[in-house]
Amino acid sequence: MADVAIIIPTLRRPESLERALRSLFSQTGVGDRIAEIVVVDNDPSGSAMAGIEALRRLAPWPLLYVHAPRPGVATARNAGLAATRAPLIAFLDDDEAASPRWLAALIEARETTGADAVFGPITGRAPEAASWLKPYLERFFGREGPDRTGLIDSPYGCGNSLMVRATALPGPAPFDAASDQAGGEDDALFAALRARGGRFGWAAEAVVEEFAPAHRATLRYALARAFAYGQGPSQTAAASRDWPAVARWMIIGAGQAVVWGFGAAALTLIRSPKRADLYDRTARGVGKLFWMKGFEPHFYGARELARLERATAI
Repeated sequence: MADVAIIIPTLRRPESLERALRSLFSQTGVGDRIAEIVVVDNDPSGSAMAGIEALRRLAPWPLLYVHAPRPGVATARNAGLAATRAPLIAFLDDDEAASPRWLAALIEARETTGADAVFGPITGRAPEAASWLKPYLERFFGREGPDRTGLIDSPYGCGNSLMVRATALPGPAPFDAASDQAGGEDDALFAALRARGGRFGWAAEAVVEEFAPAHRATLRYALARAFAYGQGPSQTAAASRDWPAVARWMIIGAGQAVVWGFGAAALTLIRSPKRADLYDRTARGVGKLFWMKGFEPHFYGARELARLERATAI
């Protein structure tokens, strides 16, 4: 019963996309459950098409190419969903590589827990990072969770997940295209799922590796992302017009910014490698305070495409 589609959005990352796809071609324990692998090319020029054609002959399952020329992470995910009718949707990012039993573990966890959305652990890799930053960055790009498979209280991001389409991904475009440039499309999606009584699960054995490219394996990039993550709770509350919750998150953020900021300053004076962790916590606190429109950092869509074009021109 082929009932699972795997969706991979991509934007000009041919080498890492090939690594991700080859990891999917090596999946075990899934029998005939995979309906198709859908690669969504978010580059206006369609640069991923040739690579997909070259790999198609190696794919044990149908490998579909979808062109979504408007750059944006939410738009790309919606385009992938439109290309398949599978009732179960797995998401893998193009900078990730799945372990051999990744999908089997996600499926088993969903069937065991009955969750609407299941997530798995991520091992961060930052091979080009500065030595003092590498432990922090590999934790930053990684994801930890419970030691055992089961239900969890809070969701994680879409990368490395399996969702029940009918309940977790309702409608033709469940991801909000307003998040195309800054990300956070999964925050809104999961907040709505929680409000509908949805359940979240954890698959302890569904491991993937995430490889941070050189331009992301920097303190500046990580802190900008930490700031954006900090904005999430305040923005979600504001979207629901829950102003008491917004105020509560802002108060929490102010406390975090002050406490962790002083700690970060102290560790900076002694040049402790642990200062990066306190920079991160401070940035998340500040994000809860400055959640308003105009403060969002942009990591995806047109901004990322412009960065790639500048890098190519150099």
